[in-house]
Amino acid sequence: MKTIFYCLVLIAGASLGSYAQEVHSIDVPPNETTEVSGDLSEGLPIHDLSWAWNSSVACFPATEQEHFTGHHVLYTFPLPSYSEVEIRVIPDDPGQDFSLYAYEVGKVSESNTVPNLASCIRCEADFKWDRPKRGRTQDHSRVVTDILALRNPYEVVVGVVGANGLVSGGYTLQITSKAR
Repeated sequence: MKTIFYCLVLIAGASLGSYAQEVHSIDVPPNETTEVSGDLSEGLPIHDLSWAWNSSVACFPATEQEHFTGHHVLYTFPLPSYSEVEIRVIPDDPGQDFSLYAYEVGKVSESNTVPNLASCIRCEADFKWDRPKRGRTQDHSRVVTDILALRNPYEVVVGVVGANGLVSGGYTLQITSKAR
């Protein structure tokens, strides 16, 4: 009986652990490029990705979910009014497959941090293409653009993710900010 109880506690803890995601705050000065080093081993898997294809989020389609099945490492920073950012993740090992997403919310809280995200202002993602795109090439880095604030400031949450179940691997996260 004790063994069954401990197994249930472990299972419950494991399922809750994937939702207790730490979010790292970053200082992103205007009109500069900020770099942060990290490793996927610092993150956790998010087993329920349905938030991403929810019509109120529309980050990536369900058909691309295998690109987001590894560990997620989350970062956040404020996005002042009349500014935009370009976010890039560069794996230390060019042979490792990473994905990237970023979304804007009014204020980051547990209720709007993935996988609890029900809606957001904007969400963008980049992952390894399944086939070539005419006139464009893709290398091992992933980039997200179109994260911007006009009249209202927002907070941005960035997810660096291992594709196809990748759980470890170093990377550099670059955030280039442009402000008026």
